[in-house]
Amino acid sequence: MIFNKDSWKEIFDTIQKNKLRTFLSGFTVAMGIFIFIILFGFGNGLQNTFATFFTDDKVNTIRIYPTSTTIPYRGYESNRKITFTNKDLQNLKKEFKNELENIVVRNTFYNQIKYKEKSNNYEVRAVSPGHKEAEMTIMMNGRYISEKDIADKTKHVVIGRLVKEDLFGKEDAIGKYIFGSGHSWRVVGVFQDEGGDREERKLYVPYTTMQAIQKNTDNIDQMIVIYDPKMTYNQSVILEKKLEIFIKKTKIISPNDNRGIYISNTGEELEKSQKFSSILHIIILFIGIGTLIAGVIGISNIMVFVVKERTKEIGIRKAIGATPRSIIAMILQESIFITTISGYAGLILAMITLKLIGNNLAAKYFIVNPYIDTDNALWATFILILFGAIAGYIPARKAANIKPIIALRND
Repeated sequence: MIFNKDSWKEIFDTIQKNKLRTFLSGFTVAMGIFIFIILFGFGNGLQNTFATFFTDDKVNTIRIYPTSTTIPYRGYESNRKITFTNKDLQNLKKEFKNELENIVVRNTFYNQIKYKEKSNNYEVRAVSPGHKEAEMTIMMNGRYISEKDIADKTKHVVIGRLVKEDLFGKEDAIGKYIFGSGHSWRVVGVFQDEGGDREERKLYVPYTTMQAIQKNTDNIDQMIVIYDPKMTYNQSVILEKKLEIFIKKTKIISPNDNRGIYISNTGEELEKSQKFSSILHIIILFIGIGTLIAGVIGISNIMVFVVKERTKEIGIRKAIGATPRSIIAMILQESIFITTISGYAGLILAMITLKLIGNNLAAKYFIVNPYIDTDNALWATFILILFGAIAGYIPARKAANIKPIIALRND
């Protein structure tokens, strides 16, 4: 019957005569698949958002900051400001040499940087060479801060892509000198960063050089511990705890003090974000499935109305010899045809909508590049069509079993 010209002509004639009913049937299907795909795409967009938070830095890092104590301990009063020094750095390297890949220093300053007639205020990070790996910095030209720079306390600087554009324009920056912190700095590299514009408006200098400039202080603002990437999430949490215990012991901070030092485990943050993102995606998926179910129910209700509307027609067909099977096939063929066309129309419209949305919702709603895999979209549409056909089969079968005399009497 599916290749029967007469049956297709009859379907199109029926559609032409019942435009409103056909539109309502198709609209229900199209909206069901459209809403499902949009919601599913938004769920993937939220997962993209969580993922982007961790593309800027390595995830196998633990960041340690000194703060102030809140509990008196061993003769020291509360509110004591803790400071890290080069000695603390060496102690950590020695104590955890078998568990860590590196410990990175970061001190942060804000300075006005000048080149010829141009100047601007920038964040200057005084770092050790391992900072390049911790921040996943990408070198565009030249090189990064080296161990020799640290040892010799050189006045070398690595500038961000946008700093280079601000101060040098199209001029080559490598080998040129900029002025900041009362000193001239030789540009040895230009970098870019996946973190975006904000990250590319920074400058990196050797931390030992800045310590010498800052009245020979050896203070450290932040230490970034890089551990073995093969470590599991649970192992990283254990390492985090061991670091906390060791630092509190050496800095004479009460074990019960929640302050004194602040530790941020990027791996732990990633794990929590992934769990939250997965739960959020499941919730969105359930809402989307609910929308599909509502679409199926809508199709079923419309099919009940369609069959009731055609009861007399079905009675005439049975009276002249049509079998229940042929009547069911006739109704289902029309139903499946409308459902398929409408379903894929909703699918295409939803895919285009997601494409047009792009990053437009990123700033306000934190949805980055919402998308749905084509296979998932096609399967969702196929399932809606399948269950729509099943929903249509029940009233069609009931109508096909009505006796002709009863069908002809129906008003």
